[in-house]
Amino acid sequence: MHSIVTTDDGSHSLYEEQLNEQYHSKNGAINESNHVFIQAGLRFTNNHFSSIHILEIGLGTGLNAILTLKENASINKSIQYDALEPFPIKEEIVTKLNYVSLLGIEFEPAFKKIHSCVWEKDIALRPNFYFKKKLNKLEKWEGDKNYNLIYFDAFSPSTQPELWTKTIFEKLNGLLLNNGSLVTYCAKGEVKRQLKAAGFVVESLPGPLGKREMIRAIKSDKN
Repeated sequence: MHSIVTTDDGSHSLYEEQLNEQYHSKNGAINESNHVFIQAGLRFTNNHFSSIHILEIGLGTGLNAILTLKENASINKSIQYDALEPFPIKEEIVTKLNYVSLLGIEFEPAFKKIHSCVWEKDIALRPNFYFKKKLNKLEKWEGDKNYNLIYFDAFSPSTQPELWTKTIFEKLNGLLLNNGSLVTYCAKGEVKRQLKAAGFVVESLPGPLGKREMIRAIKSDKN
């Protein structure tokens, strides 16, 4: 069961009562997502590819997707955004989230489509931004091998240990194009070791407010 919480930057997050875990940092949901996924992920990838194919592990509230759409107004790339979500949020929760009021009312139609559109079908959120959501678990899903960027936004290793393993990271490495990258908020030593064992070149970057570090893992063209 989900309940809405307000983080320190004024943006909403969700608390998952069954897992006893919050979707975003208490220091700021928008702040964290911008820092980890937009600044360290999308902007970095923008410098290396002419078009961008993104895979998000954990659509959740849709915050990462709408922030990516917002950022694309500046970088103006052709983006295909695929999001994996086995446990979608109920509509009555989605309608209470305050992201549109903070980011701009012009994003309201796109935010609604992210949550209301049919599964497994490309939806044009903007002329150069296509979105597809997939109702599946990462462990069971077989994806396309042409991604430039992975937003790894699963629950923490203590909550979902099955998603932070060498086997999973090998699978994700195989879905990335050479020089593609995976970004995540988590910076635990064991996660770094599993990523390295899966063939990634691992970078420790400064974390968002309240966290010392985050991870960016790159698929080297030497692998």
